Amino acid sequence: MTERISAVETVDVRFPTSRQRDGSDAMNPFPDYSAAYVVLRTTDGAEGHGLVFTVGRGTEIAVTALRSLAALVIGLPVAELVADPGALMRRLVDDSQIRWLGPAKGVVHMAAGGLVNAVWDLAARRAGKPLWKLLSDLPPERLVAQVDFRYLRDALTEEDALALLRAAAAGRAERERLLLAEGYPAYTTSPGWYGYDDEKLVRLCRQAVEAGFDLIKIKVGGDLADDVRRMRLAREAVGPTVRLAVDANQIWGVPEAISWMRELSPFDPYWIEEPTSPDDVLGHAAVRRALAPVMVATGEHVHNAVMFKQLLQAGAVDVVQIDACRVGGVNENLAILLLAARFGVPVCPHAGGVGLCELVQHLAMFDFLAVSGTAENRYVEYVDHLHEHFTDPVRIRAGRYLAPTAPGMSAEILPATLAAYRFPDGPEWAAA
Repeated sequence: MTERISAVETVDVRFPTSRQRDGSDAMNPFPDYSAAYVVLRTTDGAEGHGLVFTVGRGTEIAVTALRSLAALVIGLPVAELVADPGALMRRLVDDSQIRWLGPAKGVVHMAAGGLVNAVWDLAARRAGKPLWKLLSDLPPERLVAQVDFRYLRDALTEEDALALLRAAAAGRAERERLLLAEGYPAYTTSPGWYGYDDEKLVRLCRQAVEAGFDLIKIKVGGDLADDVRRMRLAREAVGPTVRLAVDANQIWGVPEAISWMRELSPFDPYWIEEPTSPDDVLGHAAVRRALAPVMVATGEHVHNAVMFKQLLQAGAVDVVQIDACRVGGVNENLAILLLAARFGVPVCPHAGGVGLCELVQHLAMFDFLAVSGTAENRYVEYVDHLHEHFTDPVRIRAGRYLAPTAPGMSAEILPATLAAYRFPDGPEWAAA
């Protein structure tokens, strides 16, 4: 009997991180890290796990979007699905009724990405490989077949992508050996949340340096005098050689971003992240021109590969920040990795949220092995919250991600966590 998808289960799971101001920034001062969590079940008892990251209110909307899309997945043959997740991605994005809500943006697109990621998790489990290994072992032709090029060919063609992937094959075995032995570079945002007081900021900055991190990110954008003081304290705590990035989380307009960052320039910021609206391609370009050599980084709220294409074509970014749960899942992130490689721009993934570290590490490691072929000036964001709730949590050593070895995309949340933090009736919320 042909194995098929028999059920799509969803859970609204939220963590009360706002109580300690964990995850806080100028735009999101009291976030509750949350996820619309999805499990694909098959008639043979197999599972695939994915999630849509949120910060509290509105998670129920993402859950509803997942349930709406489930009708397009239930009943599909598993063998065909895992052999070609790109076919599902195109089916979800191109559905004539769903497309009216996008196209390829917003909650519905993120939900499509959650389902696609769950398919890749299922595929990697069936193959007995962590996702980074499954992807990097695929032939270039199969990887290219997973990308929707229709809106990208003015910047990246199928032939361009094949050439990049074939060129990266040289030295891959040695890079994989290094990855398994040494891990992949990480940077940390854990010291820099906006709601932390000065003592905690300084203490955590020092601890991060002692733990081996050579790039630390500080949230800015609420009050200029506070930012100047906090950057001075952070720079004094980490010393002159550790890189300090700053993140405004989209709170500024273009002129304000330029003037504000000039006030912070004495503290040698490495990059300014999300200096303005993620939709403002020309605004990012203007900020980049005005602030060089301070780099401009963005991506965690960029809707899709087309927006990344335009940012790169306009010379608007120095650092591309993919997010495993923002665009249409693994397939669209593959397109973005290839675009970044085509333009020679480094990728430093965003991972400031529940499950984001677990998922996106696979994409960065795949990029190192099979796309860009380098980890120079590249980092995956790390935050030290909520990893204990996953069956395959991230592992950090000396400021580096250790490569996952368990099959899958590391997306599975512990059943006890789902029961305790289910919103609104889980014990952790009912008690509150």
